[in-house]
Amino acid sequence: MVVAHPLKSRLLGLILTTALVACSPNSIADDGVWPKVRSPIAQDAEIEAKIDSLLAQMSVEQKVGQMIQAEIKSISPDDAAEYHIGSILNGGGSWPTDKADGPLGAWLSMANLFYGASMDTGDDRLAIPILWGTDAVHGHNNVVGATIFPHNIGLGAANNPDLMRDIGTVTAREVAVTGIDWTFAPTVAVARDARWGRTYESYSEKPNIVANLSKEFVVGLQGHPALDNFLSEQKIIATAKHFIGDGGTANGKDQGETTLTEQELFDIHGQGYVTTLGVGAQTVMASFNSWNGEKLHGSKYMLTDVLKGQMGFDGLVVGDWNGHAQIEGCTNASCPQAINAGVDLIMVPEDWKAFSQNTISQVKAGDIPMSRVDDAVRRILRVKYRAGMFDSGKPSEHALASRAKLLGHADHRAIARQAVSESLVLLKNDGVLPINPNSRILVAGSGADNPALQSGGWTVTWQGRHIETRALNPRKYYKGHTTIADGIRDAAASAGGETLAKPDPDTRPDVAIIVFGETPYAEFEGDLANLDFDLLDNEDFKLMQSLKSDGVPVVAVFLTGRPRGVDAAIDLADAFVTAWLPGSEGAGVADVLIAAPDGSPRQNFKGKLPFSWPANGVSSTDNEDVKYKVGYGLTY
Repeated sequence: MVVAHPLKSRLLGLILTTALVACSPNSIADDGVWPKVRSPIAQDAEIEAKIDSLLAQMSVEQKVGQMIQAEIKSISPDDAAEYHIGSILNGGGSWPTDKADGPLGAWLSMANLFYGASMDTGDDRLAIPILWGTDAVHGHNNVVGATIFPHNIGLGAANNPDLMRDIGTVTAREVAVTGIDWTFAPTVAVARDARWGRTYESYSEKPNIVANLSKEFVVGLQGHPALDNFLSEQKIIATAKHFIGDGGTANGKDQGETTLTEQELFDIHGQGYVTTLGVGAQTVMASFNSWNGEKLHGSKYMLTDVLKGQMGFDGLVVGDWNGHAQIEGCTNASCPQAINAGVDLIMVPEDWKAFSQNTISQVKAGDIPMSRVDDAVRRILRVKYRAGMFDSGKPSEHALASRAKLLGHADHRAIARQAVSESLVLLKNDGVLPINPNSRILVAGSGADNPALQSGGWTVTWQGRHIETRALNPRKYYKGHTTIADGIRDAAASAGGETLAKPDPDTRPDVAIIVFGETPYAEFEGDLANLDFDLLDNEDFKLMQSLKSDGVPVVAVFLTGRPRGVDAAIDLADAFVTAWLPGSEGAGVADVLIAAPDGSPRQNFKGKLPFSWPANGVSSTDNEDVKYKVGYGLTY
């Protein structure tokens, strides 16, 4: 077994809970808005001495190099060595080869090449291991064959902290297989307007749900000193993102303006940082949005005074994709303001060479104080030392490296399937659910047998589809996925039932399950003016209408990254289930919808709405006109 037996998992949860309670509290109250967070990771005098020694040997060029993160498509290992680059990333839909389904070993081979370059001491270079980051936001989602978990909105509906820790554990294992050290997760955004294109990356509009689930996910990713596994060989570095207020922008506009008092900012958007830093999250990503008119990448008050000063964060702050360029007076290639504000590691995917040259000149001219540079490099080196990167050897020598059988392992998929079944929210049931498996069941609709639709954005590619043509990713990219139709077919077949893939005028079904939903999207591409879901010309809805007119009971299963205005479908259907974006284990839907042979439920509905459901096409926490409130969800 790769992952703990459920009983062992529950025991682990009990042990961890007891251990954390025995430790110091996460935060220490003070007289200001922002509490001091007591991280369980104390500074180590030996590590700090090693950092002192390295800093004393480093030139300006070497220090600036450590502060730059470049995208793998725009930099070679030789470049990384020459410019002393401290970090690389693969963006969404970026792979070591030219195609997503290239050989798995290509990830490890590239990791080895960059590592080797960073440890080459020729030409008076210093051996400092390069740090690779990736957007493993619902599993190792850039890698074909990985276990893909429900997006965060579904996990918020499940609201199971123990399960979140298991998901973090599995994600860390599968990322480690490819030799990568760091994920840009969890997103601790508290989405307050579901028109925002990143709503599905938020666990809930409720800060306490976000805080509790993101904390457990970080423990799963990184481990914890109380469990004696902090950043052990099966763990990776976590990122709390995006600091701060990304989910509170006006009208849900991505990268827009969040207008709140400082107390409101903390009360709503700060709770996830108290909990994740309180269990030792080692990195924080700065946010694209503005707070009261100031871009967060340029906010010295928030990044330095609040996060590093008042909250006591001693890890590294990483920028988002060219986020520094949105500061007034900055470009992709130059931004002393972001460094002076407190961004330690600048994510400059393509223009990194010009950025390096400009920053070196700015340091030498005094526009960026050497004390700020030394602080940034110290934080970067501190995280690398804590992660054991100076001692762990090349990526192919790591404990889980190249263990291809771990990627999408059956035990991992079982945890993802549990997450799917627990995330489903039943909005309506007029007695048609659960479905007797010994029935003739029509399973149709655009999402029934469609792994791209059920996985959504940030899966294999950035948008979950081709950006220009909007064509869905090819099915071959979803290796090992089970669709919703797969699960229903299996459940029915095991009990002697029958499934139909499309309507047949000569064969009347006993019940129809119609799966429909949103086309995949990510970030600003998914921003909406309103939440109305167009049913007028929707072929899936027309099919529901036709079936109902023939007297066939209809179960509607909605695949979505947020609540949408689908009143006509809810009213028409005999049962309406929100399945969110379930990921690779679509069969988990059947575990709840299809009854046992004796007609009793195999599993009950557990999911509750993590967001209010709109009644008028606009959903925000300021809108009292809702169809269903947060926490709504029927059971059998």
